[in-house]
Amino acid sequence: NDRLLRAARREPVDRVPVWLMRQAGRYLPEFRAVRAEHDFFEVCRTPELACEVTLQPLRRFAEAGAPLDASIIFSDILVIPQALGMEVQMVKGKGPHFPDPLDTEADLDGLTPDGAADRLGYVYDALRLTRREIGGACPLFGFTGAPWTLMAYMIEGGGSKAFAKSKAWLYRHPAAAERLLRMLTDSVSDYLIRQADAGAQALQVFDSHAGALPKATFDRFVLPGLLEIATRVKAAHPDVPLVVFARNAHYAYEALAESAYDVIGVDEGMPPLAARQAVRGRKALQGNLDNGALFAEPTEIRRLTAEMLDGFAKGPGEKGLLGYIGNLGHGMLPGHDPEHAIAYVQAIHELSQGRAGL
Repeated sequence: NDRLLRAARREPVDRVPVWLMRQAGRYLPEFRAVRAEHDFFEVCRTPELACEVTLQPLRRFAEAGAPLDASIIFSDILVIPQALGMEVQMVKGKGPHFPDPLDTEADLDGLTPDGAADRLGYVYDALRLTRREIGGACPLFGFTGAPWTLMAYMIEGGGSKAFAKSKAWLYRHPAAAERLLRMLTDSVSDYLIRQADAGAQALQVFDSHAGALPKATFDRFVLPGLLEIATRVKAAHPDVPLVVFARNAHYAYEALAESAYDVIGVDEGMPPLAARQAVRGRKALQGNLDNGALFAEPTEIRRLTAEMLDGFAKGPGEKGLLGYIGNLGHGMLPGHDPEHAIAYVQAIHELSQGRAGL
């Protein structure tokens, strides 16, 4: 099943391919069973466990008659800060926590960027194992966090609503911020290349905090690194589709449409037709049903899916979905019912039949 790879290249497919961000996770009882016996980062660092939880949604959705069109290796964006020498804990009920976040520029001297990608061998082992186990049923994604999103975690010490500390670095200590972003750009680029070397058939860059910044600040500090990552990865692996998901940074679509990325991920806040108009056919698009919609009943999920697909069609009244990949506007949530996610995948497949180029 190479629908997703073809759609990423804006080639015709019989129906829209679909996968879900965080499709392996806490909404699945089989995942919760694994986590009951193993620490979160233990799962990430044990290739056999990472492979198992990566395969769990593939089995469940296929058995329900709604096979997913891609898998994404189970890992976490914060393995990069760990490889740079920082401690990261996953705290129950709170999420990621850095006991000793970055405070001053002097703290950068304690990071270990040389060979950081080499210290993530467990991810590459998990990719190789999972690729063999999937056996061609669908493509396997590798992924990373983007430099700005990683920087924010490393300075804030965890999640944040205001990003006050990390923004203070940008405005008060721009040289230090640029030094850290350079370090992260190099590490992220090497990491993605190594994932493709290990068998990842597509790659996604998650810039979940992109929209926390105004356009001018984003253009100065964030965009150059995003563009460089794409250029470096595509130079090493020109045939591996590369997706960028800059959440809520709608002002960046036109610049990203001129970049080396193949696909732009669309969050729930960007109307599908507006995304089409911003990109003007230069890139494939991926997204963007509000993840909250999966709390609705299946009939309502189907109605919302039809509305979304019409929005992603080429223009008013058209039925073309060439160069489109179905997904959510953000990741799966712990309280989601797996049957509702299956209903969404079924709706994408059924409603897009014959509308994606063939």
